[in-house]
Amino acid sequence: MRVWPVIAEALATRKRCVMVTIAAVDGSAPREAGARMIVLPGGGFHGTIGGGTLEWRALAEAQRALESDAIEARWIRQSLGPELGQCCGGRVTLLLEAFDASSMTQAQAFATLEAAEGFVSRGRIADGRMRRELQANDRAEAGPAVSLSSDGSIAERFGEICRSVLLFGAGHVGRALVLALAPLPLQVTWIDSRSDAVPGRLPGNVRAVVSSAPLAELAAAPAGSFVLIMTHSHGLDLEITHGALADGRFPYVGLIGSATKRSRFAKRLREAGLAEDRIATLVCPIGIAGIGGKAPPVIAAATAAELLLRDESLRAAALPAGILHRTG
Repeated sequence: MRVWPVIAEALATRKRCVMVTIAAVDGSAPREAGARMIVLPGGGFHGTIGGGTLEWRALAEAQRALESDAIEARWIRQSLGPELGQCCGGRVTLLLEAFDASSMTQAQAFATLEAAEGFVSRGRIADGRMRRELQANDRAEAGPAVSLSSDGSIAERFGEICRSVLLFGAGHVGRALVLALAPLPLQVTWIDSRSDAVPGRLPGNVRAVVSSAPLAELAAAPAGSFVLIMTHSHGLDLEITHGALADGRFPYVGLIGSATKRSRFAKRLREAGLAEDRIATLVCPIGIAGIGGKAPPVIAAATAAELLLRDESLRAAALPAGILHRTG
């Protein structure tokens, strides 16, 4: 989630807030290093560090900080065992930071950076506050969002890294899929040739494009994008499928339909001269195996899960830089 825009808004409207960050994890824990929540006066908060007793204790500590006049930053180290009523068995280090109006200028500056390209900082607690300095932002995809050093300094990357998804088709499944992808770390370009097919209100991670030239949209897409094809026309599906597979820059090309449709498309692609190794990469049917429902929300859920699995696999393989989008 975006962190600094939330902090800046909280300071403008509530005057104070607290950020709780999982700075380090040793063993099993409900969330990873870099998970954050912003706690507001009165008990509201954005984000989560994993729920359970750990989160409730962190919320209580944050409220105590909000009720005091002190603006502090401090470490909290907590084992996730019987004493906490959690059986994860690991250990986490939390960073608790309180902010007031004196933090507004920096919060606004960081909010602008995070919403644009994201940024990397290195900080250290000094005089009771976390002092952050900007670092060169190499837009690296690999590496943790937060790294705590033995000398007490912390390196942080702000701004999510999201994979680009091209979704061709705004029919029933397309609409259901957009809703399924809305809360996920994916940047969706939703393409249809019909101006009245796409709803007027869209999730924040979705950009609608009305275009009768799908191949131009493919050519403009960043390398490493996932491509999903589910238009109102089998002829158009075939055109986009051929273009996406022939391009070679897209690690996932998914086509809605049955095994029979895949077989027919493979025959047509072969006749059009597409190499067999490219045809073999076509995913059709789409969605993780074992879910047999054909209702649009079911297909959407299975497909969203498949995209997440594929994205995780590619990240673990450490593909070259440039295939992902950094976004707030």
